[in-house]
Amino acid sequence: MASPDKLAHVVLRTGRLPVMTDWYANVLEGRVAFANEALAFLTYDDEHHRVALVATGASERPTEAHTGLHHVAFTYATIKDLLDTYRRLKGEGIHPFWCINHGPTTSMYFEDPDGNHIELQIDNFATPEALDEWFRSGAFEANPIGVDFDPDDLLRRFESGESPADLVRRA
Repeated sequence: MASPDKLAHVVLRTGRLPVMTDWYANVLEGRVAFANEALAFLTYDDEHHRVALVATGASERPTEAHTGLHHVAFTYATIKDLLDTYRRLKGEGIHPFWCINHGPTTSMYFEDPDGNHIELQIDNFATPEALDEWFRSGAFEANPIGVDFDPDDLLRRFESGESPADLVRRA
């Protein structure tokens, strides 16, 4: 038996292909690998596409009453990368609707133009062993959702020189 090597891509239905294509290319600082009137493939690395958009004419926004996908998460390499992205998107009027330190990750959630939820995050632990130790400490069991944070405060603390380890340490 073999497990997959990686998660290749996510495909979303939309009735607004150009708007969604522009939004994902901008938010992920990616590029359109292919697009026509029926679909768009977007990537931000060496994969041929990470996000695909299919023009189905769908117009109903997802709600909590719908089954299916809750959100898609994209991981940044460093807190600097995440905060630089936050600052860039904020300057363009794109704001997270929820910012939370889950423990394993520090995360900012955004809503795309169709109402899908996108998580931009960083991993808070340098090694799987450190994360396992934290899980065994009982901290996650005591609060499996996490602690909300103000992204502007986190950015201010980062710019003042606070260490990345202190910035992601969950209270």
